[in-house]
Formats: sequence, structure tokens, C-alpha cells
Amino acid sequence: MILAPVLDDYKITGYYLGKIIIGIALLMAIPFIIAVLHNEIEPAVNFLLSISIALLLGLVITAVCHTKKDLATKHAMSVAALSWLAAMFISAIPLVFSGHFASYLDACFEAMSGYATTGLSLAVDLDHMAGSYNFWRHLTMFIGGQGIVVIALTFLFKGTAGAFRMYVGEARDEKILPNVIETARFIWLVSMIYLVIGSAALSISAINGGLKPAKAVFDSVCIFMAAWDTGGFTPQSQNILFYHNFPFEIITASLMFLGAVNFAFHYAVWTGNRRELYRNIEIVTLFITMIATLSVTAWGLVGRGIYADAVPFFRKVFYHLISGHTGTGYSTIYARQFVNEWGPLAMLGITIAMAIGGSVCSTTGAIKLLRIGVIYKALRQDIKKLLIPESAILIQKIHHIKDFMLEDRHVRVAAIILISYINLYLLGTIAGMLYGHPLENALFESVSAAANVGLSCGITSPSMPAALKVVYMLQMWAGRLEFIAIFTLGGMVLAALKGRRE
Repeated sequence: MILAPVLDDYKITGYYLGKIIIGIALLMAIPFIIAVLHNEIEPAVNFLLSISIALLLGLVITAVCHTKKDLATKHAMSVAALSWLAAMFISAIPLVFSGHFASYLDACFEAMSGYATTGLSLAVDLDHMAGSYNFWRHLTMFIGGQGIVVIALTFLFKGTAGAFRMYVGEARDEKILPNVIETARFIWLVSMIYLVIGSAALSISAINGGLKPAKAVFDSVCIFMAAWDTGGFTPQSQNILFYHNFPFEIITASLMFLGAVNFAFHYAVWTGNRRELYRNIEIVTLFITMIATLSVTAWGLVGRGIYADAVPFFRKVFYHLISGHTGTGYSTIYARQFVNEWGPLAMLGITIAMAIGGSVCSTTGAIKLLRIGVIYKALRQDIKKLLIPESAILIQKIHHIKDFMLEDRHVRVAAIILISYINLYLLGTIAGMLYGHPLENALFESVSAAANVGLSCGITSPSMPAALKVVYMLQMWAGRLEFIAIFTLGGMVLAALKGRRE
């Protein structure tokens, strides 16, 4: 019999959730300052009001739930799951005030898409959105890519056992450095270094491409935050197509790849371990799956008479494959071109790439390369067992930052996550088909939402049914947190309703 939560359980969960809400409120000070500097009076007032609401809510929750007790696993997982919902509801407040969203639901969709680094957007007249609102959209993506909990661990929490449990609850289970707080700060160090380098490179390219310096720098910072965090938002409604800039596309493709790589891999390479470039199972798996999905996509385009030359092929086909596989969602074509020009087989190639995703402990979503590699190695091991003498002992090694033996528990975890993602993909596909969309279109959009990609074949729009918006929002949330924290939260709710009381 499951025990029902007691008062302390609610207080512990509420206290740490309240601190995260306060953190979100403080982060809104950044777009508020931008609004003031750009003389955007109404947005500045709206951000100030939003900050006040969030601060008040956070302070009340922490005061009512004040406790000195540390987080147990069930509390940490619940806080991780709830913090993303709280961030969505709070961050949608200034967005709905902007007037660029048809409803608060649409603003919540945008906020969840930002935090989950998905990039699907319901913004109306994006090209004329105030800079502070646009920056806030991209900042949510930058926050979500590193992780809301990672921010809390960096600035708000002390190093405790509960801190690591929250870190795991946000779909990260690798400590790059001995202490989880130091790990969180390293993640931010890497991100800030790349922010300076990436934004500078994009700015130079944009200026050379004809943009005015102020516009070039603003757009470049926003686009870096989305590219590095494998999101997909841009300040313009035409996405990367707006810039018509080949060097710009090469830089964003490089940033997408870097953002999809494990932070532990960054650390290993930064500290001189270059052998990871060709030994790491995730990098090897990425290379293989890129070739496989590119082959499927290219085969689907054979005979269609588009992208016949090398440069257009890279700019339209290979670019979207990188964008999909890394979970970024940047696009250099219009959404309906996937349906009208590419056809079902080419769309399937991109869909498979989106479904696989990038590395664990990175900014990307989806099943992830390590799990694909683990399942492949396990399958290979089982086949070998059938071919060798029964008395022989077969040991399977995997190299991921360091060598480790493949055990049943590794395969079990990888298989559970794989099955969970497949079910999530199917859920959205069925929902899309119920609203009249063809199978290939519904599957493409569903995988894009659940794998936190952001590429669209035209289904996602402000006019789509509210129920489908909610389904995609739930997919983005579950896909970004990789289920365990959400399962734990669901267990806590079930225990509260049906558990035995002491």
C-alpha cells in the first residue's frame, strides 16, 4: 500500500518550487532592462507587472512552505516536473500582454516551446514584436536548454543530496565535475563562452549580409541562444530563410551540432582528451544515423527535380537534417514545402532524425544517441551469444567518456525511455489524425513536438484546435523531462488521492 503524502512532503516541494519561481521572476528583469533601454514603455510596464506577480507568488509559497529539510527523491522529481509548468504559466504573462498571441493558452504554448527548446510558435505578426518580448522568447530557450533546475543549482541552492536528485529529475544524470553545483556552473561557463564567440561570428556574418549593426547584433544574440540550446526561435517569422545568408547558415549549423553534444564531451575535449572525437559511442552513433537518415531523405527527393546542385542540397536538405537530428528546428524553407515538394519518404527521413535526437546531458531532446547505441550494442551482444559456445563468457564494453561494461540495467533504462518516446510520438500522431491530418504530416508534427525540435509541416498555427495545442504542450513537457520526473509527480498525485494515511 502506498502511503499518502504528509504535510512535510507538501512543504518541501512547495518551498523549493517557490525558490525557482523567484528565480524566474528575477530573470524577467533582463527583458525589462532591454525594454527600458529601447524606450519600450508599454513592454517595460508589462514586464514590471509580471515580475511583481511572480515575485509575490514565489515569496508567498516559500513563506508558507518554509522548511530546512532536504529534498528526498520523490520531492526532487516533483519539483523538477512542477517547475517547468510554473515557469510556463509565469513566463506566458508578459507574452500575452504583448498582444501577439490570440489567447493565454497560445502564450503558454510559446513559453513551453521556449523552455522545452522546441521552437514551434503561435506568435502573431512576429516581425513587428517589440525587442524585449522577442528577447524574452529566446531567453526562455536559453534557460530551458541549460535547464531551469541547473539555473537554480547555480544561483539559488546549496550543494545537497537533494540538489543532485533535482538535477537528475531534469533528465541529466551525469556529473561532469565531482559536485553537482560545480557541474551546473561548468555548464553555464561553456554556454557563456560560446555565447560570446557564436554571437560575434553571427553578427559579422549578418552585417556582411546587409543587416544594420544594431539589428545584426540583436538577432545574432537571439539566434545563438536558440541554436546553442537546440531550440528554433528566431526574431523573424521566416526563420533562418529571412537572412538569405550562406555563411550565416554554416555558423548556425555548427552551433546546432555543438549544442547537441554532451557537456561531458565538451569538458573532455576542452581538457585535452581528443580521442573522444572518434571513440565516444554518441559521436559514432551520430555519424551513422546522420548517414542513414540523409540517405532516406535524399532517396525521397530523387526524381523530384529540386536541389540538384551541391550548394542548394546543403542549404535545404543537409541543413534540415542537422536541424532535425540536433533537435533545433531551424528552417530555410517554408513549412508547407515539406508536404508540397519533399514528399512522404523525404519527410520520413527527417522524422527519424528528429525522433533520435542528440546526446544525453546536452541541450537537445528525443530518444538520444547513447540509448540508441546501447540498444544496438545489446542486440549485437545477444546475436554473438547465439554463435559462440555456451561455456564462453561474453563481455561487451562501451566507451562514453570512459569505458564501462554493458549491463542489463543500462539496456533496461534505454529500452524504457525508447518505448516511452515511441508512445509519446504515437499519442500526438493519433491526435493529429483525429483532426484530419494525413499520417505522414501528423507523425512529422508530433515527433517535432515530443522530441523538442520545432520543424513544422504547417499543422502548428494559432488557428489549430485548442485540444491539439494542449497535446503538443504536454508532449514538449514530457519529452524534455524524459518522463521519470513526470511519472514521479503522477505517483505523488495518485498517492495523495488513494494512498493510506498514517
